[in-house]
Amino acid sequence: MRRGYLHVTRFPVQRKVIESPGLAGQPFALVEEVRGQRRVAFASSRALKVGVRPGMTLTAATALEPELRHFPYRPQDEAQALRALGESLLGLCPGFQRSAPDGLWFDASAAHLVGGEPELGSRVLEVCAEQGYRGHVTVASEAFTSRVLARHGSRRVEVVPEGQGARALAPLPLGALEDGTARAFTVLGLSTLGEVAALPAGAVVARGGAPAAWAHARCRGVDDTPFNPEPLEQALEDRVVLDAPADSFEPVQFALKTLLDRLGARLSGRQRAAVRLTFVLRLDPTGEASVPLLLARPTARAKLLLELARHRLGELRLERPVAEVAVRVDAHDEDLGQQLALGDAPEGDAALEGVLSRLATTLGEEALFSASLEPAHRPEAAHAPRAFHPPEARRGLLSTAEPAGPVTVWREAGAARERPSRLLARPARLEAELAASGALLAARLGGRRHRVTAMAGPERLGGEWWSDTPYQRDYYRVHFEGLGPAWVFRDGRDGGFYLQGLFD
Repeated sequence: MRRGYLHVTRFPVQRKVIESPGLAGQPFALVEEVRGQRRVAFASSRALKVGVRPGMTLTAATALEPELRHFPYRPQDEAQALRALGESLLGLCPGFQRSAPDGLWFDASAAHLVGGEPELGSRVLEVCAEQGYRGHVTVASEAFTSRVLARHGSRRVEVVPEGQGARALAPLPLGALEDGTARAFTVLGLSTLGEVAALPAGAVVARGGAPAAWAHARCRGVDDTPFNPEPLEQALEDRVVLDAPADSFEPVQFALKTLLDRLGARLSGRQRAAVRLTFVLRLDPTGEASVPLLLARPTARAKLLLELARHRLGELRLERPVAEVAVRVDAHDEDLGQQLALGDAPEGDAALEGVLSRLATTLGEEALFSASLEPAHRPEAAHAPRAFHPPEARRGLLSTAEPAGPVTVWREAGAARERPSRLLARPARLEAELAASGALLAARLGGRRHRVTAMAGPERLGGEWWSDTPYQRDYYRVHFEGLGPAWVFRDGRDGGFYLQGLFD
């Protein structure tokens, strides 16, 4: 099986900088409790340059760098962030397997769908870069080969052909073994994995036992470690614990951006789009506030979600500081993408989504209405207002939402014909002035006379002959002076002219 390995150098450090951009280029360390002492688990590049090393006590590290900032290292948070990164890759690979604390394997069997394994590696790094991470990718046939080359190789993307694992590993130093077995070979004067691979298997077992034999086999490109893809969590939720309880919205906003970036990437990887979210603010020392967010249309775009979250939470007043921010997806839908018509602008559509969602969250879910097609042939009864809700998933190349505006289009005789954006609940009879030929010259509406400046038609509509009120109408698009374009019909029963609606 072909598998890739994504190595994100000092993943917890990169994650911390993404969460707190002000730490970029600063000396800081992530600290964990070890036997009653606080020790460095990971250090930033600036801290490493002055001698701070993992395993060092915080006291010793601070002596080397008095300005060293430190934060708690929480393995469960790192594991969750690594899982989120893996889920964001699901649009490129069928599955992933975490390798804590700074990498993961992914199934590379579908590489041909994106142009081959080198292109797959580049695409994986692009997804990482979108989230702010820098890494290396190696694709090989063995788990050990892919992991070691990604961690210790020099190329951003490396592909090892089938059966060439030993040759690719040969130049790497013994330190690449990383499991304590390197010492058994160092005392023999060896310095590279290629030199280890050249040893007789029997002598390796006699001197180092099973661990040395395992390392020897891996150096020769022999590795039968199975790939165990991680099961996807049914619930989509994530959380960020703040470094200190926040009295203002700014720290909460940074946490929201981190959460929604990860959430958007996870949704995109699963080909899903959020419909309803819940934000949970856990307070210090106790209590919490839950804030729902209903989206006007399903989306996985982190930028839009963050904008709506700011609007929803920015004016919130809490009695106590916020210690933790969590977000949960309560409902999601299939992400069918968006098909724009010629001339449509994605920016304008995104702005519309923002306005609709703000109205829904501010005024309530039932405050928005949209047109719903009804099983009726008569134009004034062919649609009715209904509460606006995100549409159910549909198959095919369709937009992720039904038209939010009032423009309605019927399809007749294979052609799409525009209908007025404002239809009257009941057609209004016009006092029509006709020429000798029967053409409409002017009409009175609301006591005012409006001259006809242009007229197109007719379009004949009729039906409901089976009912007590059949109809036969000739429709015209008429431009009235001082009124604009209107939809007018001449009734086949009484010959009168009626106003059906107005075009915007």
